[in-house]
Amino acid sequence: MSWNSQGFLDSSTYNQQYGGPTAYELHQKQQQQQQQQQHYGPPPPQPHLPYPSGNFMPSQYNINPQGNPAQFYRPDDFLPPPVNPVNNDDDEIPLLEELGINFDHIYKKTKSVLNPFATPDISIMGDVDLAGPLVFCLAFACSLLLMGKIHFGYVYGIVTLGTVGMYGLLNMMTSPDKPCSGIFVTSVLGYCLLPMVILSFSSFLFQLNGLIGLMVASIFIIWCSLSASKLFATSLAMIGQQILVAYPCALFYGVFALLTIF
Repeated sequence: MSWNSQGFLDSSTYNQQYGGPTAYELHQKQQQQQQQQQHYGPPPPQPHLPYPSGNFMPSQYNINPQGNPAQFYRPDDFLPPPVNPVNNDDDEIPLLEELGINFDHIYKKTKSVLNPFATPDISIMGDVDLAGPLVFCLAFACSLLLMGKIHFGYVYGIVTLGTVGMYGLLNMMTSPDKPCSGIFVTSVLGYCLLPMVILSFSSFLFQLNGLIGLMVASIFIIWCSLSASKLFATSLAMIGQQILVAYPCALFYGVFALLTIF
């Protein structure tokens, strides 16, 4: 550091000694760069080239300017591809159908029971719906309750014993190629109980104690047995055996007729 004759710092000697720009020169250079950026816009970003060893290195520290620009670092390559949510609500099974409640099958099976001389629909042959039988058994018990007969236990007990008996009988009569399940027997016997429900509600309005009542009850018993035997014979391919199946069915529904009349 040197001083001039007037006692001030000699800048030329200082610059020669230290060989670097002064603070004033740095400030002037910074202002010029800012003016250039405002006039010409910011400089274009330099691509980040990879380091020779494969590691990422920023451009200002990149020591390999001859690198392949096609191999620069792309953060999007490591992100998982976007997943477009697909709405599959139309393909989902309805809740009632998942629970085994199909109103279309219930309607077709009820229609088949009410008309025992018609050919049943093929779609209901292997149906094991228990919603309809449960409703019909409960309706039959409630109709007896209207006449002061509390026979809920009798109704479900007779249904259970009749189902076990018919299950054993049908397994002995059918071929091994057409097995019979207990749920299927319960479903058919429960659906064919619908004429007995009609008879029970009719007995609440009319007196069925005399000979006329026995004749009407016999008609309903034959109605129930024909409907049940027709469904059993058609579903289990029991050709020429409908009359043999109708006889035990008539005994089964005759017990419900006795509960209704007496």
